[in-house]
Amino acid sequence: MSLAKKNLMGTDEQDHTEGPVAKAIEEQTARLPSDLFLWLALGSVAASAVLQVRGQKNTSNFVGQWAPTLLILGLYNKLVKVAGSDQRDQSIF
Repeated sequence: MSLAKKNLMGTDEQDHTEGPVAKAIEEQTARLPSDLFLWLALGSVAASAVLQVRGQKNTSNFVGQWAPTLLILGLYNKLVKVAGSDQRDQSIF
């Protein structure tokens, strides 16, 4: 039995499933509240501003660059909760 299905263009599309490592990561990240990453990003911006005022410019730049990474992690967290592989796995049974 083929797992291929037709997409909008009429070509075959393989049904790919997540491996055990990805599933384990998704299970752990789904436990975190979605707004945690937003607050951490805002905290890094505030800490960066304080460090800048205190004259620690290199440290300020380092801490300020955490914000985009934290926001991307928050986006990943939200995607896992909304459309993670566990959603598809539960619909099979």
